[in-house]
This record gives sequence, structure tokens and C-alpha cells, in this order.
Amino acid sequence: MAAQSSPLRIARFGVFEVDACAKELRKSGARVRLQDQPFQLLLLLLQHSGTVTREELRQKLWSEDTFVDFDHSLNTAVNKIREALHDSASSPRYVETVARRGYRFVAPVEWIEPSPPAPGNQTLAIAPIHPELEITQPHRGLVRVLFLLIQLMYLIFYLCALFLLSSIDRQADELFGTHSWIVTVAVLVTAGIGIPLRCYLLSAAAFDYRRLGEKFRKLFPGILILDQLWATAPFLLVDKIGFGAAFAATALLLYVPFSERTLLRMAYPDGPK
Repeated sequence: MAAQSSPLRIARFGVFEVDACAKELRKSGARVRLQDQPFQLLLLLLQHSGTVTREELRQKLWSEDTFVDFDHSLNTAVNKIREALHDSASSPRYVETVARRGYRFVAPVEWIEPSPPAPGNQTLAIAPIHPELEITQPHRGLVRVLFLLIQLMYLIFYLCALFLLSSIDRQADELFGTHSWIVTVAVLVTAGIGIPLRCYLLSAAAFDYRRLGEKFRKLFPGILILDQLWATAPFLLVDKIGFGAAFAATALLLYVPFSERTLLRMAYPDGPK
């Protein structure tokens, strides 16, 4: 079992980065809290290409004069690593248990040597690259604000449509005649579904719910259908804004659900793909 002999100090795997010098675990540029003992254990696993035995871990990370329950301490440290990496013992993506022997790191690891600053020059921070979208990782706060504004826009759409339902009914009657009731029913049903949905997404993004990306991925087929239906709403104003403006507004609204999905992929890399 060969240890990592290179002086490289930063390890990257998936959306995570381990900085040995700063003793930091980062996810998409954001620091992830990890105590010193689990961090040292993670670093040791990263530095070895194969299995690290329990005895080797005890010798390297627990001094002989430390009177602790080694098995319990080791298991606790491994569990903290898995919790930080959103990993699991049953289907490991990063840390795998080797029965009756020890542990090994199973994901591909890229080691990077930080560039030393030029003498007399100020070091410029380089923004991390998003692991999925291959763009500079944007500030999560800005991404969440944009997502919140989209949810607020739809919420306003729904409320205005309900307040102006009689006007919409008259406009639909002029456009569709005896079939205008379909438009009224569609507005009532979709607004009734959309209002609680947007309230949920608003609150989840506002409180930075970490599983929002995962939840949105499951809801996306329904959200896509709902948003595509509401994308045709500008045509109800065609007599006031003209066909060209209504067509342009509809084209823009057709893209909005996909922009929501992209925003969540930026803010929550483990989210919708």
C-alpha cells in the first residue's frame, strides 16, 4: 500500500475539496464543518491508494498513551466523515468499509499543488469551478435570491389571476366562445396547486433547506407542466399588448422552469441533474 508521496496539498473528489494546509473540507467552495480527528482520518484515507488497516489508523492517529475505546472512536470518526460527505456505509461513494480489515477511499482523487504567490504580488483568489455545469461557481446567496424572485413572480401571477378572474373569463369568452369555461377551470386548478407549491419553494430556499435540490428534482415534471400552461397566459392580454409581445413573453416563460432547475444545480450541486 503506497502512500501519497507527492507534496500536493489539495485533494479534489466529486464536489468536495480537502485542503491539508488549511485543514478544511469544502463543498463547491463552501466550508463543511468537520472535527480535527475525522479530518485527519479523511486525509489519511485520501493519501493512500488502497485499504488502510485499523491497526495502521490506530498507530498514526491515536497515540499509545491515549486511553480511549479505539473501536468506538474510529467508528465515530468514520460516521462523521460519511455525514459530512453525505455518504453511507451500505452504498459508499467515498469511504468503503473493508470487512475485518479497515477502510479505503473509493472515489477518484485529484491532487493539486497550490501555486505559490509571486514575490511582492498580492495573491488573487480563484473561484472554484462548478463540478457539473463547468462554470465558475457563483455565490450561493445570489443564486438563491434569483430563485426566490422567480417563485415570487409566479405567486403574483396566481394571485392576480384569481383577483381578476371575472376579467379573464370575459377575455376567454371572446377568444374561445362556448369553451371559455375550460380557461376558468384551468386557472382555478393550476392556481390552487401553484400557490402552496410556490410557498413551499419560497420557504425552502429562504431557509436554505439542504435537500431542496433533491426535492425539486422529484417535483420538476409536475412543475414543468404547470409552468408551461401558465406560459400561455400572455395571450389573454393579446388585445392590449399585441400578438408579438404576447408571443415574446410566452417564449420567455417557457424557459423559466429550466432556469429554475439550473439555479438549483448551482446552489445545491447534489440536486437536480
